[in-house]
Amino acid sequence: MARKVVAILGTLDSKGVEFAFLKKQIEAQGAATLVIDVGVLGPPHFTPEIRAAEVAEAGGSDLATLVAERDRGRALAVMAEGAAVVAGRLHEEGRIDGIISMGGGGGTAVGTAAMRALPVGVPKLMVSTLVSGDVSAYVGVKDITMMPSIVDIAGINRLSSRILTNAAGAIVGMVSAPLPADTGDRPLIAATMFGVTTPCVTRAREVLEAAGYEVLVFHATGTGGRSMEELVRGGYIAGVLDLTTTELADELVGGVLSAGPDRLEAVGEAGIPQVVSAGALDMVNFGAPETVPEAFRDRLFYRHNPQVTLMRTTVEENAELGRIVGRKLSRATGPTVFMIPKGGVSLIDVAGQPFHDPQADAALFDALRATLGANVEIVEMDEDINADAFAVKAAELLLARLAG
Repeated sequence: MARKVVAILGTLDSKGVEFAFLKKQIEAQGAATLVIDVGVLGPPHFTPEIRAAEVAEAGGSDLATLVAERDRGRALAVMAEGAAVVAGRLHEEGRIDGIISMGGGGGTAVGTAAMRALPVGVPKLMVSTLVSGDVSAYVGVKDITMMPSIVDIAGINRLSSRILTNAAGAIVGMVSAPLPADTGDRPLIAATMFGVTTPCVTRAREVLEAAGYEVLVFHATGTGGRSMEELVRGGYIAGVLDLTTTELADELVGGVLSAGPDRLEAVGEAGIPQVVSAGALDMVNFGAPETVPEAFRDRLFYRHNPQVTLMRTTVEENAELGRIVGRKLSRATGPTVFMIPKGGVSLIDVAGQPFHDPQADAALFDALRATLGANVEIVEMDEDINADAFAVKAAELLLARLAG
């Protein structure tokens, strides 16, 4: 069997020694390598398979121009765009099985740009000085593994050599790992879930799987919603059970788990069946209590865990959320159902629980009824969202629309 090929993407001028060491470690652990140079400061430390000039051209410029301009920001942008083009082409041609890179801010930006161009499932490993901070902009909605470099990418020493050897082992292990048995060609259903809607989605998933579908569950933490909609845009998904739309509350109010202003639009644009509900629209997410903005200090909170603080949405916010959801779904081109759980939209929005607020829920539901277009079927149930009857009904409604 041919050896797996790991693409190594890096600046072979300024970090040539470090990338040469990484290449050696990967090859020592049984994989072949294909090196992509993205350096613009000088000649490479060793000869790569893909030269920096080729990357610059793929990014819409040429290397001589970038060198002459001496504009680091523009050079990084061009090389990032070119690296994405080159990596995507290499994968489509079957020449690489995975990719690894390392660097600080600039190296991480270019390396992860190339990784985001590759499909989900292709091994991607970024060794970075930035991992202790927010790396969401670098990861995007792809399965990029971020590994702390601990020390800067500046020479080979007793610590960096161990970290890079570990990284080599990790990427070789990923590209060499046998794939699990194929689950067949069952149509894919995407579902959104949060901790406070887990009973509902779990029960609905059981019904859908019993009917012959494979269900992909996405945690509605911002990245989850965006990942789901990326797969919808890619044509992978047959139908969507979008019962947990909580990311819209974070986008409206300023929480930390927003999926962006376009959330809840991709499915409607794709024209595939969707069953939607108001799961966890009773809450906005923040980190530890001390991270909550001062402007919200007088609001109702629930400490979900030491690192997650939930804030109850108000009557006014719920009314606006109803209008936002209504406007978005009214533009849907495919079969669309909105389910109203009159008993509560989360585990902690039922009688006796801390976020139970019938007035806020009524504002949400009234705004939805007033805003949803005639293209959206409204199904109202007295139960809360996690009731077994609600979950089963949601699955059955989606199955009926999938059947045409």
